[in-house]
Amino acid sequence: MSVPRHTYPDAAAASEACAHHILALLEEAIAGQEFATLAISGGSTPKLMFPILAAAPFHWDKVHLFWVDERCVPPTDDASNFKLANDYLIARAHFPARHVHRIFGELKPESAARRYAGEIREFFGLAEGEMPQFDVVHRGMGPDAHTASLFPGDPLIEDREGIAGSTYVEKFKQWRVTLLPGALSAAKNTAFLVAGADKQEALRAVFEEEYDPMQYPAQIASHPGRGVSWYLDEAAAALLE
Repeated sequence: MSVPRHTYPDAAAASEACAHHILALLEEAIAGQEFATLAISGGSTPKLMFPILAAAPFHWDKVHLFWVDERCVPPTDDASNFKLANDYLIARAHFPARHVHRIFGELKPESAARRYAGEIREFFGLAEGEMPQFDVVHRGMGPDAHTASLFPGDPLIEDREGIAGSTYVEKFKQWRVTLLPGALSAAKNTAFLVAGADKQEALRAVFEEEYDPMQYPAQIASHPGRGVSWYLDEAAAALLE
């Protein structure tokens, strides 16, 4: 059983296709329930995708928005994943404020992670040990195969009990808050959007090397299973067979 993999000429085309896929999944979700849940990531490629989502004639008032990860900065900081989403998606799509469940990056990292996990637990009505089942989780991947804010070698990669955690990313000298593997794996649908020639080797490794999420974190919840799809540009997919 192979994972659905879709390759497009460039990042813009891949972003548009991923956006339409996410919209279809959300439409399907709200057809059978009161609202849908979407967890989004930051980065340069989502900046292409978010305006497409925002421009769609969609019932955004029936979607609750969460984040896959966040940098520990204020929400007005240019490095903030919330600010990126607010500028390119939330404001344009007129999301109801009560449907926006941001990570409070301005707090101390541990406090921000604890608050975010608590809000998710309360929203989904989870018992101790249960994981949220987001209708759609949008994820990306870095040139080192990191996903969310889980970088190679991070002990949090082995944490299957927690919902969210705080981690210090030595590479960027920066604290972040991220969803953990248990929550990522419990998602009903996962849409990966990956573009750029600098992702070639990492993408090849994720698909072709033995399962080793400690070395290739993007392998977490990325292999054959329910609802996982990859949207790639030709530059990123160049080494794939």
